[in-house]
Amino acid sequence: MARPPFPPFTAETAAQKARMAEDAWNSRDPERVSLAYTEDSEWRNRAEFPRGRAQIVEFLTRKWARELDYRLIKEVWAFEGNRIAVRFAYEWHDAGGQWYRSYGNENWEFDGEGLMARRFASINDLAIAEIERKFRWPSGARPEGHPGLSELGL
Repeated sequence: MARPPFPPFTAETAAQKARMAEDAWNSRDPERVSLAYTEDSEWRNRAEFPRGRAQIVEFLTRKWARELDYRLIKEVWAFEGNRIAVRFAYEWHDAGGQWYRSYGNENWEFDGEGLMARRFASINDLAIAEIERKFRWPSGARPEGHPGLSELGL
C-alpha cells in the first residue's frame, strides 16, 4: 500500500507529508495513523519503543486515552532524500483538567513506497493554564488558514 508523496522529498512534498501526518494524528484514530507506517516500523517515543503496526496502535490508544482534547501542529525543520525532520507542538489536558503544551522534534525515514519505516521523537511537556491555549479549533484536522508554529511564535 503506497503512500505518496514518495522520496526523494522536495520542500513542497516534505511539507505535504508533514501536513498529512498532522491531519492523521489529529484524527486520534490509531488504526488510521498506523497505516502510514511500514509493517515493521521502528519508533522511539519518549522512553517507549513500539515496533510494528500492532504496537503502534496499542501505543496510540493509550496515548489518546491519557492526552485528552489533543490538538497538534507539525512544521518541517529539514529534509533530504528519504528523511524529514519536523518540530511540533500539541496541546492536551489530563483527566484532572490540567492543560499541557508538549514540544518536540521527530526524525522520520521513509521507504520507497512513502511509508514511514523509522520515527524517533523527543518530547517535553509544559503545564499551561487553559487561557494560554493557542490550539482552539474543533476536534480533527487543523483548519486551513490556522496559523502554524512559526506564526504562533512557538
